[in-house]
Amino acid sequence: MKLVQESSLEMAERYHTDGFLFPLDAVSAATAADIRADLEAAELELADEPDKLALLRLYPDRLLPSFDALIRNERLIAAAASVLGEDLLVWSAALFTKESNSPKIVSWHQDLTYWGLKGTQEVTCWVALTPSNAHNGAMKFMPGSHKAQLVPHNDTFAENNLLSRGQEVAVEVDEADALVVELEPGQFSMHHGHMFHSSGPNKSDERRIGSAIRFINASTSHDDGTKALVAHVNGEDRWNHFQVATSPKARLSESDFELCAQDLIARDRIFYRGAENPL
Repeated sequence: MKLVQESSLEMAERYHTDGFLFPLDAVSAATAADIRADLEAAELELADEPDKLALLRLYPDRLLPSFDALIRNERLIAAAASVLGEDLLVWSAALFTKESNSPKIVSWHQDLTYWGLKGTQEVTCWVALTPSNAHNGAMKFMPGSHKAQLVPHNDTFAENNLLSRGQEVAVEVDEADALVVELEPGQFSMHHGHMFHSSGPNKSDERRIGSAIRFINASTSHDDGTKALVAHVNGEDRWNHFQVATSPKARLSESDFELCAQDLIARDRIFYRGAENPL
């Protein structure tokens, strides 16, 4: 497994040079299949409750014990700690799902544009629960783009864009330089919050599912003082900048749904700050 073969120092050096690492191993293909099955069973259970279904896809780690276990996976934590230090919170683990033969895309963007986090002490570990490849809409990275600061973005609010504001970088990007992030179930990539990245449509007959697990150093905070809901997964939290959630009280617990709904209101205030066409 790559996290065993490569030291934390070597990982950090490659990450700081390239802005990303992949493929890395998180869980076995069988475990990834079990997590996917749990998710898809929950989706069926909530099929007639669209508000709860939307919360499940934004907060799987707060509503399903299987995803709570995933964000605490020792290989993911080791990878995040190699670049952020030992004191780790998970700020989000939202799902990025593309249905079969779906036109949905993710435009070229930088993650930290609208999150309202101070500094750059964040890393995204994108865990594949299905194969992710060029045919079904895998992520693409623009190597070295993390060395730039945040660049201006345009809000498109495009119907086929999976991003909250349909945001896209307002600078030219040469697709010929892009690197496709191909992953097998149970593998993950990690990338810097300033990395230019995107993904195309799913042209396959199968769903493409991934969880974007956003690790932050516990010293990080929101620039407006919002205490968003997070999970404390490693080291210490001496700063108390966030609302630390417990593990899910039960599978699809009503009280956990209520907690997530309250948090979404606070996060939306940040995500859509300054938008000309907010929800």
